[in-house]
Amino acid sequence: MKKLFTLLLLMGYSAIAQNTYIHCGNLIDTRSGKVLKNKTIVVEDGKILSVNSGFVNPKTDNDILVDLKDKTVLPGLIDLHVHLEEESNPKKYIERITNNREDVALRATVFAKRTLLAGFTTVRDCGGTGVNIAVRKGINNGYVAGPRVYTSGRIIASTGGHGDRSNGRNLELVEDWGPDKGIVNGVADARKAVRQRYKNGADLIKITATGGVLSQAKNSSNPQFTLEEITEICKIAKDYGMKVAAHAHGDEGIRRAILGGVTTIEHGTLMSDESMELMKQYGTYFVPTITAGKEVAEKAKIEGFFPDVIVPKALAIGPKIQNTFARAYKKGVKIAFGTDAGVFDHGDNAREFTYMVEAGMPVMEAIQSATITGAEVLDLENSIGSIEPGYLADIIAVNEDPTQNVETLKDVIFVMKDGVIYKQ
Repeated sequence: MKKLFTLLLLMGYSAIAQNTYIHCGNLIDTRSGKVLKNKTIVVEDGKILSVNSGFVNPKTDNDILVDLKDKTVLPGLIDLHVHLEEESNPKKYIERITNNREDVALRATVFAKRTLLAGFTTVRDCGGTGVNIAVRKGINNGYVAGPRVYTSGRIIASTGGHGDRSNGRNLELVEDWGPDKGIVNGVADARKAVRQRYKNGADLIKITATGGVLSQAKNSSNPQFTLEEITEICKIAKDYGMKVAAHAHGDEGIRRAILGGVTTIEHGTLMSDESMELMKQYGTYFVPTITAGKEVAEKAKIEGFFPDVIVPKALAIGPKIQNTFARAYKKGVKIAFGTDAGVFDHGDNAREFTYMVEAGMPVMEAIQSATITGAEVLDLENSIGSIEPGYLADIIAVNEDPTQNVETLKDVIFVMKDGVIYKQ
């Protein structure tokens, strides 16, 4: 028995469980919307064991103490709209041709780690080449550091629509892509595309219900799916246990997406009051991505940053998203935090909080949109988004109380995910 114990120690196992005690000067309770004082979080085996009043000291020499008595502690943040495979730059469109999948994957691991260290412990990757599925696997298997990833794999789009990655290429070099690559035309294609995403290992479905800003196509707002196609996509997705996120700028495409049964509307730039009421009726969430709108509007002013066809769309759509968000919030539409990181630098996701607060949302509600609401969208409301016993130990800290200074969320100084400390 003694030999077995010695062997286990040599292999890295310990006979004594190691707990982590976190002393919190401030603790944000996302359930009540209150800032609690002087608490101790005890973490065991990757989960929160208890949340105690006062500063409780470790029970054994084997335990770890993290002193955050002069910091504000909150749950790991959730960004429901990122693109881990890319980051906007003037060479982006040529890189889609010159970069191999290995190049994309290696760079994505850097973006993933940067996102995690910024305090975002869970993200929803809303589309790429499919490499994002491999990135998720790599993170889950512990090969690379990154947030918990839920991904759509490839976007589902229509021929020539936003999300058709062959747009802008030499037509003689482009095949007539079909459902396997996410391009659909008709109900049968739509059905097959969803099943292909499931086969490839996607967690959710992302469609482009309207034109978009950064695609090399003229229109940013026209509807690009029929109601029947969207309804079929949502029906099959439900059969396979997946939800549907819909990129949409124009109001007709937004309306069709809501009626078709999507879970979230991404961007929603030109959304009418009628569509907002429809979202409330159907329980659809709005993921605004204000930061991306502001970023593309600024970058469009730099000559040569975007292809010419994109510039007028960026200048027209980008500045409007924040105002749409303000209207939707006042109307009582459910808001879930999402940024479109990748359109701007990964790791700068917390800029979104500042813009949300500028538009009239109280800081605590903005934080809740990135914690408990995001968890609801992912069906993880009993696992993440709150610091409670039994929840995964996704815990971050900032220097100040964000309800007094929202800018402090841009400077996360402590990150724990699944009980593992990645930044201290």
